[in-house]
Amino acid sequence: MASIPETGHARLAALWERGTRFLGCRHAILGGAMSWVSERHLVAAISNAGGFGVIATGAMGPALLEAEIEGTRALTGAPFGVNLITMHPELDALVDVCGRQKVGHVVLAGGLPPRSAIDRLKAHGAKVVCFAPALAIAKKLVRSGADALVIEGSEAGGHIGPVSTAVLVQEILPEIRDVPVFVAGGIGRGEAIAMYLEMGAAGVQLGTRFVCATESIAHPAFKKAFIRAAARDAMPSVQLDPQFPVIPVRALANDGTRRFMEVQAEVIARHRAGEMDQKAAQLEIEHFWAGALRRAVIDGDVEGGSLMAGQSVGMVTREQPIAEIIAELVDGAAAALARRHEPAPGPALAGVEAAESLARTV
Repeated sequence: MASIPETGHARLAALWERGTRFLGCRHAILGGAMSWVSERHLVAAISNAGGFGVIATGAMGPALLEAEIEGTRALTGAPFGVNLITMHPELDALVDVCGRQKVGHVVLAGGLPPRSAIDRLKAHGAKVVCFAPALAIAKKLVRSGADALVIEGSEAGGHIGPVSTAVLVQEILPEIRDVPVFVAGGIGRGEAIAMYLEMGAAGVQLGTRFVCATESIAHPAFKKAFIRAAARDAMPSVQLDPQFPVIPVRALANDGTRRFMEVQAEVIARHRAGEMDQKAAQLEIEHFWAGALRRAVIDGDVEGGSLMAGQSVGMVTREQPIAEIIAELVDGAAAALARRHEPAPGPALAGVEAAESLARTV
């Protein structure tokens, strides 16, 4: 990349100063918590490169989470956080693990977090980050004690809501000023980071962009699928019948996603034929993907497994070290800010440039 004027980096530092102060890191870039991917090696690499890594607890029990936190601390002395799923049956025990381990930041995801979990985390001294899919929920979470918010649009990978990042930022950023707000969903380049910061974000969260990092333990076949994919390949799962709701999941289309459509149709037909009740049918649909993400990420089953990916997957073009990825993002944001704040050319110079441009076209 060409030399970036120092004003670009200075402006970037000023724009995300609230985010870096909140996270305690150099760059206000959160690592999205991706089950089986966001483990100690990737998390530590993100934090060591100046970002903020976040452990994806997923279905871990308390003992596994404790070991993962300790394993991450063995790899980095920089701050990192833990993502907890609010629907986890052992949520209270996981909160206590974070308290014992003195985790500084906990991200609550997977549904509206109970006030009790927020209160207990804050009593342990942790800063609590929550996901806000709408303005009304954002305001409720702030009233409930959330210290920061993430607004994630439907361009993201994994479980998604119905509203795009572009709309959410316009709806929420102008209205929420009491706490830092981080933007997520579809971000793959520094220019987008600069844009959201100028709109009022304190920082950003990226997941898909980090999957093919050198430090990522994802299977080589999983990484290859990401590198080959285009944005249009990351599609949300489809619900065939509103009587059997399916939470949309954005992933790369493969044999598994096609088979999921067939299974829904088969199960619904069996229910309508009186062969199974609605609860059993719903459970069979929901259980289709059980273990599918692990099979893809760890075992490399890229045909039958779940290839959760955001639409920014088209900007993942090769395997790179985390430090290189973050440097590209930071330099891209700084360069964009420098260009936007360059002095406008004077009338004489503008006239010369216009004349030269016209001469080149004739």
